[in-house]
Amino acid sequence: MFFGEEEVHETGFTPEELEELLSFLESDGPVSPNSGSEYLSRALYSVDERKQRRMISNRESAKRSRWRKKMYLENLTDEVNRLNVENQQLKKRLSLVMHQYHVVWRENEQLRSEAVVLWAKLLDLYSTSAAMQSQ
Repeated sequence: MFFGEEEVHETGFTPEELEELLSFLESDGPVSPNSGSEYLSRALYSVDERKQRRMISNRESAKRSRWRKKMYLENLTDEVNRLNVENQQLKKRLSLVMHQYHVVWRENEQLRSEAVVLWAKLLDLYSTSAAMQSQ
C-alpha cells in the first residue's frame, strides 16, 4: 500500500466506513419517521464519497503506472544506448584484432617461404658435403 492510500476491504469500504455502517445497524435507539431517509441520505453520501475516493485512487494508480512505464522505457533507452556504444567499441576492437591477424599471417607466410628456401639450401649443402666426402 502506498503512502496516503486508505486500506479498502473486498467490500469496497474503508475500515472507518465499515465502523460507521455497523454503528447504524447496531443502534437500538428509537426510530423517528425521518431517520430512514436520514440514514438513506448518509448511505448515499457514503457511496458517492466512496466512488469519488475510488476515482481519485484509480487516477493516482494510473499516474503511478504511467510513471513506472516512463521510467522503464527510459531505462531501456539508456541500456540500448549503452549497448550501442559497447557494440561500436567491440567492432573497433575486432577490426584491430583482424588487422593484426592479417599482419601476423602474412609474416608467418613469409617465414614459411624462407624456411622452405633454407631447407632447400641445407639439403643442397648436405648433398654437396656427402659428395665431397665420397671422393
